[in-house]
Amino acid sequence: MKVKPSEYKKRNMTIWNEVAPRYHKRWASSNQGPFQSTKKLVELVNVKKGNKILDVACGTGVVTKKLGEKVGKIGYVIGADTSVTAIKIAKKWNDKSSNLLFVNADAENFSFKEKFDIITCQYALFFFPNAVKALKNMRKYLDESGTLGISVHGHKDRVPFFGNILDAVTQFIPDYIPPGTPSLDRYGTKKSLRDEVKKVGFSKISVKDFVFKYSPGNFDDYWGDYLRYVAKPIKEKLNLLERSQRKELKEMVKENTKQYTKRNGIIEFPWEVLILTAKY
Repeated sequence: MKVKPSEYKKRNMTIWNEVAPRYHKRWASSNQGPFQSTKKLVELVNVKKGNKILDVACGTGVVTKKLGEKVGKIGYVIGADTSVTAIKIAKKWNDKSSNLLFVNADAENFSFKEKFDIITCQYALFFFPNAVKALKNMRKYLDESGTLGISVHGHKDRVPFFGNILDAVTQFIPDYIPPGTPSLDRYGTKKSLRDEVKKVGFSKISVKDFVFKYSPGNFDDYWGDYLRYVAKPIKEKLNLLERSQRKELKEMVKENTKQYTKRNGIIEFPWEVLILTAKY
């Protein structure tokens, strides 16, 4: 039975409110792994002093912060996200930035009085139940000379940090990802990302491919962090596995990581990121 969009949104908001502090500490506040793309995204949208920018699904404000550094005192950036917890962290993290404003807003339904020179969205398009509706909304509030910038993860086969565990765990927990839930690599190819944005009427679409490196440490670090940081609903499913199943699952994941493990036992994953830019 597929999850209804309204139910998915409600569940996703609950999860993000739970994991936001861990997500910020482990990922968003660092420039490691996929978040090396933040600098690339900001560069590609070509921010100018005085620009008015909207950062959709801003999370804890990592992209918003970088954009704010570029627009200067005469410009401003609005970060919008549905997660109350993420917005609280973003406000606290950026409390000394007078040109940033953070608001709770849904990507598919936000409304503003003004239009923006630039709209960005990092690592979120694949989460939207109705991505086309969200993109239409972004275009509606983009100035006619404005620029759209979107970052997404590549296909899971090119993001083994996720793929190694996902391929193994779904053999033990078939509903690990509930039916109807959007996948992280939903737009993991240049064509799929470009086609979705093109549907809405954007022009001059360009998609660039970047591969960053990320090391989670050795296997015990990788596996331990997965169990430590995974969201509560998934953790509950893992806890239902028998001890022998958990052991077998761990060994399966370990086998998957071997090709990325150096002689000293340290894992180094490639991490593909696609960054799209487009004009109104």
